[in-house]
Amino acid sequence: MKLFLDTANLDEIRDGARLGVVSGVTTNPSLAASAGIGDREAYRSAVAEIASFVDGPISVEVVSTDTQGMVDEGRDIANWIPNPWVKIPSTIEGIEAIATLAGEGIRVNQTLCFSVNQAILGAQAGATVVSPFIGRLDDIGHDGIALIRDIADLFREAAVETQVMAASVRHPLHCLKAAQAGAHIATVPYRTLIQMAQHPLTDAGLARFIADWQKASQT
Repeated sequence: MKLFLDTANLDEIRDGARLGVVSGVTTNPSLAASAGIGDREAYRSAVAEIASFVDGPISVEVVSTDTQGMVDEGRDIANWIPNPWVKIPSTIEGIEAIATLAGEGIRVNQTLCFSVNQAILGAQAGATVVSPFIGRLDDIGHDGIALIRDIADLFREAAVETQVMAASVRHPLHCLKAAQAGAHIATVPYRTLIQMAQHPLTDAGLARFIADWQKASQT
């Protein structure tokens, strides 16, 4: 399972990219706003900077809600950087926009997916990747990981090329469970990426190794 960073914070993306484990980045209007990006030109500039140090796909979300608006934005975003994935929501208007953009060779990330039926429609329309939001499903008492498993199983059995990206990841256990459920990608906050490497026994073991070495070097 590949790991994408889910943030528009340039410092976080730089730090994550240096680890050598980040294969792409996902952004959205909320993440952009939280990073202090206040308009479309600033968003475009930030995305271009991200592309300067991240080789993999960068997802950029439209803000229109009508089909033609999404298509127009998607066509524009497709020219921002070398490897964009245009994020289109899982609405009726969005499905139509996905079909249009995919038909033009533009790669699409179907976002805000909360059901297998939505994933089926997106895959039929030509989405490159579908993004089930597991954390938001968990928040309302549903099983987000089960949705990942159901979509991944269906796509595998039907030889569907659309990939499954676990989104709305809240903690390292989500990453583990998403990988076990068959997700091709998990897009994670920077904090979660760092937490994946942390374990108290690793810290204790390293401290013990250093202490033993220092003791041996003093004898």
